[in-house]
Amino acid sequence: MKRVVLGLLLLTNLYGLETSDRLYDCNAIFKERKSELLVELERIDEQKQALNALKIATEELLKKKEKRLNKKEKDLELKLATIEQKKSDTEAMLKKNEQILKQLKDTKMTKMAQTFAKMKPASSANILSDMPAQEAVDILNSLKPKTVGKILTKMDPNKASKLTLLMSK
Repeated sequence: MKRVVLGLLLLTNLYGLETSDRLYDCNAIFKERKSELLVELERIDEQKQALNALKIATEELLKKKEKRLNKKEKDLELKLATIEQKKSDTEAMLKKNEQILKQLKDTKMTKMAQTFAKMKPASSANILSDMPAQEAVDILNSLKPKTVGKILTKMDPNKASKLTLLMSK
């Protein structure tokens, strides 16, 4: 029995040594793995910092671009307002010029009408017969009806009828 107990103790000691060797091996593996994990954590931390730096740089770049875009939009709005103002000024000037041109034409027509009214009907008829039809009609429209009648009676009947038709339109 002593031998059995002694054998058992010997076996237990041997088993204990083997278990402690395994524990030592496990601790060594854990320490090795711990250092690998720490290196990996440092690498992840560096990547996180780089990502944050990139994010900040991107946000700053985006803000700068947005600022430039807003400035360009304001410049465009200012230019558009200037163009609109110039357009309205030009339209007003064009209307004024059209009125002046109309007044000049009216004055010219009045002078021509006075000239034709002072002429003899036969002379007026000869001159108007040689003119383009629309110009002759414009002149005839500016004359008094009595004078127009006298001039048309002195014209070629075909020409007089064409001018009368144009005057009625």
